This record gives sequence, structure tokens and C-alpha cells, in this order.
Amino acid sequence: MIFQFIDRISFDPTGAVIGLAAFALALVVGITVHEFSHALSAFRLGDNTAKNLGRLTLNPRAHLDPFGTIMLVVGGFGWGKPTPVSPWNLRIGEKAGMAVVSIAGPISNLLIAFLVALPIRLARLDLLDWQPSSVILQFMSALIIWNIVLAAFNLLPIAPLDGFKIVLGLLPRDMALSFARTERYGPMVLILLVISGAAFGIPILGYVMNPIRSALLSLVLG
Repeated sequence: MIFQFIDRISFDPTGAVIGLAAFALALVVGITVHEFSHALSAFRLGDNTAKNLGRLTLNPRAHLDPFGTIMLVVGGFGWGKPTPVSPWNLRIGEKAGMAVVSIAGPISNLLIAFLVALPIRLARLDLLDWQPSSVILQFMSALIIWNIVLAAFNLLPIAPLDGFKIVLGLLPRDMALSFARTERYGPMVLILLVISGAAFGIPILGYVMNPIRSALLSLVLG
């Protein structure tokens, strides 16, 4: 991802700097709000773990994960520092509580994208074909697209992503127990998916992500 901006510097240095700044802002805002939403939803459901550890804050330093940020910058897919939650403290039960806490992150990213896209919808602009000419519009475009990417990526049902815990909370007990056994393999599967394009020339993650991302983009832009 970062290499696109580096390549652009040679023929459009101003555009490259603006694009990189917009990308960085979208990254920081998206991850910060995503993890804060996990902490807030857990707190509202009765768990003070994240609050006690200083995670109930909109300070980006509390939420940015170094490796997850690097992966997002380099490959376009990444994550924030996992928000600590004590499931047994959640008032609505461990399974349902974790599902609610988990889905709060992607929903917050979609909400940001929707709010930023609202002026674009009212102006009847087509973001898919539109090349923004102003700095403000470039920042708006980045906030919309990257928050949708974060939401789509985190909805994948692979541990430790939010989608895994959401599915776990929705499955009947026996199926949930069987599905939970796959958790240990999640990080390895995730890494293989992320590097599949560069390593094998088959961007599996892109094939999975693109339909989800397109559907969410259509939903946000109307």
C-alpha cells in the first residue's frame, strides 16, 4: 500500500504527500474508533477491564498495534491492539456479550464511513468513478474507503478477528464449541491469506474481501 505513494512521488509529489496524509489519518481514526467502540460496549455491558487498563479513550496511542499497523500500511489489511474484555463480567452472558462487543468495532467503522459519505450522497457524486480534486475531498474519500476496508476485514470469521467471535456467539452451543477449536489456527491462516498474493501470486484475501468491501461500499454510498 505504502509503495503506491512512493511510486507516485516521482511524477506527482504533492498528490503523493496529500494521499499519504489522508491514508494515515483514515488509518488512525478508523483503528482508534474501532477499538474504543469495543471498550465502550464492554463497559456498557458491565465489564470495566478495558476502562481500568486505559483503553476507554480516543487517544490513538492506546489502540494502535505496531504489527497490525505495519500490515495495513504495507498490505492494505491490518488491525488495532486487541481490546481486553472479561466475558464473565458481561451482563447478557459470555457468548452473547462477546458477540455484541465484537460487532461494535465494525459497526463503528461503517458509521464513520456513512457520516463522511453523507455529503457525497447528497451531492450525488459517484465515489467509484470520482477523482477528488480538493484536499478535503481526498481526506473524505480515504476515510470512507479505509473504514469500509477495516470493517470488511474484521468481519471475516477467522480468529482473532471480530467476525470469529460474532459467529461464535451466534452458533448453537455444540457448534460453537467445535468452531472454537479452530481458534488456535486462526493467526496462521490469516497470515497465509495476507501473504498469498505476494508469495504465490494468488491474492486469496482479495478474492474474499472484494465482494464484502463492494457490498459495504454500496450500502454506505446508497
